[in-house]
Amino acid sequence: MRKIYKLISAIVLPATMLFACSDDYLETDITEFLSDKGLDEAAKYNPDLLNGSVAGLYTLMINRGTGGTTGHDDIGQKGYDIYSDLLSGDMVLTGVRYGWYEDVTRMKVTVNYSETENYRPWRYYYRIIFNANIIIDASVDENGKAKNDDVKHNLGQAKAMRAYAYYYLANLYANEYNPSEPTLPLYTTVSDEAEPLATGKEVYDTIIQDLEDAKMYLADFERGNEAGDKNIVNKDVVNGLLAYVYATTGDYAKAVAAADAVISSSKYPILPKDELTSNGFNNVSTPSWIWGFDIKLANDLDLRSWWGQMDIYTYSYAMAGDRKGMDHGLYKSIRDTDGRKDQFAASGGQYLPINKFYHPERKVGGQGDITTDYVYMRIEEMYLLKAEASAKAGDDATAKAALLELVSKRDSDPSYVSSLSGQALKDEIYKQLRIELWGEGKSYLAMKRNKATITREGHLFENISVPYNDDRLTMEIPIQEIQNNPHL
Repeated sequence: MRKIYKLISAIVLPATMLFACSDDYLETDITEFLSDKGLDEAAKYNPDLLNGSVAGLYTLMINRGTGGTTGHDDIGQKGYDIYSDLLSGDMVLTGVRYGWYEDVTRMKVTVNYSETENYRPWRYYYRIIFNANIIIDASVDENGKAKNDDVKHNLGQAKAMRAYAYYYLANLYANEYNPSEPTLPLYTTVSDEAEPLATGKEVYDTIIQDLEDAKMYLADFERGNEAGDKNIVNKDVVNGLLAYVYATTGDYAKAVAAADAVISSSKYPILPKDELTSNGFNNVSTPSWIWGFDIKLANDLDLRSWWGQMDIYTYSYAMAGDRKGMDHGLYKSIRDTDGRKDQFAASGGQYLPINKFYHPERKVGGQGDITTDYVYMRIEEMYLLKAEASAKAGDDATAKAALLELVSKRDSDPSYVSSLSGQALKDEIYKQLRIELWGEGKSYLAMKRNKATITREGHLFENISVPYNDDRLTMEIPIQEIQNNPHL
């Protein structure tokens, strides 16, 4: 029987913690790294400096304030995963006691370029790009190739991180992939000054070239077996990113090949059904995880974190009332024979993920200093991308086979998959992605790839339908960029 939890809704966090926060811009430099010339010169004497600079890119993904503000929702990549999940409509904000993300979920910030929430992801991803450019500039010769074998692995990681940042920017700040549409300023060296908007094709050509270069430079790179080694981008992460990018641009054969490259490595088994509610999605050592971050006490994360925003078992906003749940319509679409339905507990008309994301002790408010890990990519995404791209290419047989690999480990009666074809198959793949990856920041990307119209049936909205390219679902280039870039 599905457990129904009676959640504590009267807990109030101390005002000194919750209200001592603002959206004032931080007076910090855009980079904590050496300059490109300084890094280049220093690396001649100490090559490990490049390693440290690459590690700094990964730390930016989890640090507070990397979006340039002091807000408790300025928490790195996972904060923007929440942004995008709320915009996709699959995640609903079921309480607004403290107000974090309220204007995002109400689709107010996306139509006002002066809103702080438009600035944060722009600042964060360009910060990644700027720092990746420093490493790249210090690692390449006059022909743009790796100076030597000692730098190629760092160069590969930096190029992959630059591509990752541009890919998310292109999704968040453009209504859809349009090769001819002016999209983003494109910076590929630290010496680039203010640039005009490059077209969608120019942006995606740069992303693809970076990822293909990264795949070449990382071909012989192997991560270690420690949990923290999954912080590091390797060729599997690169292929995973390529699968997303090619699926977005409509190059379905290449998307399937990239996803297949990760699947065929046989390093990442699908999470078994009996672990869907006992795993907690809280440990980077989980075999199905391709890329994640091993959170340590030294990272100094507290309620100002993804776990603080999502998990009632963390001393957190979620514990105190600002909970995130699954959209009603999406929850109702999950078959009763599907084990993922048990990841969500129905409480007061809310469908809360307390059996998917949780601190292992399961003590309400028990985790203060964060040690539960962040997931960025897992193998299940590759099966879904392979299925999606195959179906769009008209290869229903391959699409069904890939989908069945996943569904057979989720649903005790997966036989219905065999009867699907055409649009019904595509629709099922899209729905399966939304269910499988709920809360992991992937629904928004899928919404745009699949040109979907979302229907919101949650706490703040009732039966509102919004098409994927509605301006309310896409960020505005922030006023700070417009004021500082004479080309805009």
